[in-house]
Formats: sequence, C-alpha cells, structure tokens
Amino acid sequence: MRKLIYWTGATLLAAMTVVSCAPKQNTLTSKEKAEGWQLLFDGATLDGWRDYNGEALTGPWTVVDGTIQADGEGSDANGYIVTDKEFTNFDLKWEWKISKGGNSGVMYHVVERKCFSVPYVTGPEYQLIDDDNFTEMNDGYVLEPWQRCAVDYAMYVPDFETRDLKPAGEWNESEIIFDNGHVTYLLNGKVTVEFDAWSEDWFERKAAGKWAECTEYGMSPTGHICLQDHGYPAWFRNIKIKELPDPEPVEKDLFNGKDLTGWVNYGTELWYVDDEGCLVCESGPDKAYGYFGTAEYYYNFDLTVDFKQEASGNSGIFIRSVVPEGVKVNGWQVEVAPPGNDSGGVYESYGRGWLYQIPDEKENILKYGEWNTMRVRLEGDHLQSWLNGEPMTDITDEAIGKGRGRICLQIHDGGGIKVRWRNLHIKTL
Repeated sequence: MRKLIYWTGATLLAAMTVVSCAPKQNTLTSKEKAEGWQLLFDGATLDGWRDYNGEALTGPWTVVDGTIQADGEGSDANGYIVTDKEFTNFDLKWEWKISKGGNSGVMYHVVERKCFSVPYVTGPEYQLIDDDNFTEMNDGYVLEPWQRCAVDYAMYVPDFETRDLKPAGEWNESEIIFDNGHVTYLLNGKVTVEFDAWSEDWFERKAAGKWAECTEYGMSPTGHICLQDHGYPAWFRNIKIKELPDPEPVEKDLFNGKDLTGWVNYGTELWYVDDEGCLVCESGPDKAYGYFGTAEYYYNFDLTVDFKQEASGNSGIFIRSVVPEGVKVNGWQVEVAPPGNDSGGVYESYGRGWLYQIPDEKENILKYGEWNTMRVRLEGDHLQSWLNGEPMTDITDEAIGKGRGRICLQIHDGGGIKVRWRNLHIKTL
C-alpha cells in the first residue's frame, strides 16, 4: 500500500512538473520585451483588431482557448480583420494551425479605403493552406504552385522539397521580415522565399500574373496586418511583432527631364517630354480625365513643382492618391486651375469635395501663362500649400492623415488643356 501511494505521488509530481514547464502562450519574455517585441494578441481578447474598412469587430472571429479562431464563415468577399495600428518595417512572427483542407492567410501593408472592397488587392499575402488535403476537400481543385503554403501569394514560390510544413491540425510557426523592401518569409525556422519588393523582377511578376489589373497591389510601404477567414476554421496564437527602423529621408527629383521613367500614365490623354526638357500634359482626342502618377507611394514630404498654364490650365497635384481602376482617382488634390478657381486650395476627389478654397484676395497670386511654383508640405494629417511663396492652404484633416498613395498630376476633362511642368523636387520627412 505504501509503495502504491509512493508511485502515485511521484507520478503526480512529474505531471505537475511537466505542466509548470510548459511554455506560456501569448506572452513575451523579458529578453523579447527588451528587444522591442510587442504582442498583437493578448490571449484573451481581440483588442487591437477590427473588421477591414470597419470601426469594430463583427466576426467571424472569436477567442477560443488562448487562440484567435477563424470560425470558417468568411469568403473571398468578407471575413478579414486588421490591426488598428499600421506598420512599415517589421519582423512578424505567429503560430497557426488549420483545419483539414483549409485555406487562410496573413497579409501586411494593407491599405484601408472604401474604393478597395477586399484587402488583398493592396496587401501582399503569406499563404496558409493545407496543401495535402485541399484537393480532396474542395471538389478536386488542384492548387497552382503560387497558391501553396508559405508562398508570397501569386508572386514568389519556395523550394517545396525543402519546405518544412506540419500537417493540418498541428501548430506551425511562420515569420515575415520586411526591411526597407527586402522581404523574407520563414516556415518553422526555414526560409521559404526571399525577394525585393518594387524591384524590376517584382514589377515584372506583378504585370505578368494575377495582379496585372490591380494597380495598387503591393505598392504601399506601410499598412495594417490582416488575418483572413477564407471559409475554413483556422487558429492563431503568439502573434508578435518587432518594428524595425524607419527608412531614411530622401531628397530627389521626381522627373528626370528626359523621359517618363518613374511614372505611370492613367487614361488616354497626352503626357510627353518637350524639347526644353519639360513634362507636358495636353488634352487628347478623347477630351477625358487623365492622371500621371509616381510609381512609388509618398506619405510625409515637402514637394515643389513649377508649372506653366499654356491653355486653360485646369489641372492639379494629387497627394496620397490611388487609381484603383481605369481612370478614377481617389485622393486629395492641391488645385492648379485657371484664374479665379482656387489654385492652391484643396479638393477631395470623392465624398466631401472642397476642403479649403482660397480667399478671393489671393487669386491674383497665380501668374497665368507664366511659370509658377507650387509647394506642398504634408506631415501626418497636416497639409500646407504655397503658391509663388505665398501661403495658400493650412489644414489638419484626419482622413488625409489616414491616406496612402501616389503623387499624381491631373489633366481635367473637356479638352483644350495644355500645362507644362518642370523641377518636380521632393524631400521625404
């Protein structure tokens, strides 16, 4: 009897020791805290997360046994949650498991704007999927290599022979490192893909594949982290992130005076370089709107631009703007217009219209038919403009602060417009 009690106590002690030594989930060690890691999930609530393009979290996400659970009620059109906070350069780690035949994903640099109904048209995705059982559980659908687990979805694929993927129902650990455009994906400690965003190779892949018509895909250097419920249960835990240093400020010319390198033409209106090295916008036969945007996104900056209105002059400088489809810009315009039409004022191209119109006594600052200089300074939600050295606009606007996008020059519809541009110089802040 004594022997039986002895072994029972020993067994109990061993069990207690195992439990006490089990790693604690959704916590940070003292070392991790010192290194700058922060949790994106506290293990008990969904604080810090909300619906994509929403103000609250409405599902289909719940906290179950210390995990964030995707209930499997989402679809391609819905079921996405994003962090309240945005991130630029970072090291992101998380653990996940998925149901048999399941499909999910983690996106980053996601841009929120009502013109984007789903996050994946802006944010790259680390694919999470049960390769082994997906075909069996999904009516015989065979995955393409760019759809398999741990790929940069529809862009870069790993060596699947060396990839270490645990089966459905078991925990995997994934990692994304984004450092000033250099991107590394890892699965269970092994690199799956490594690439440079916005490189020549990156743009070629984008133009040749699924994202060819998604003009804003992968362009933002900052944005939200996003989890996807793609119609299958999935579980996430130990989601943590360490922010890496922000990019250094740069100062450069946006236009080289020789060709249209670094710019994207939206529409059929004319943009060309004349014999004097000026960028010219001119109405084409369609007499429609046209936009000429930087290939890169710019957030905080100080920009100076010279312009000369040779005919009509109805144009503008758009900031933090996107062109989600066709020739339909979504953003904010510092006005360049004929005399008496608020050059230097600010107009929102969707929703609210004019945010600021200049006083009548400042209309004579514009020198029609001569060279003018517009300066635009943008920092967070604070937007300022100057025309020929005179202050025109000084506003603070929350929506502008949340904006992400390109700098675009506009040619208005109606025909008969010709404007010359030069000395497009930017300093990022």
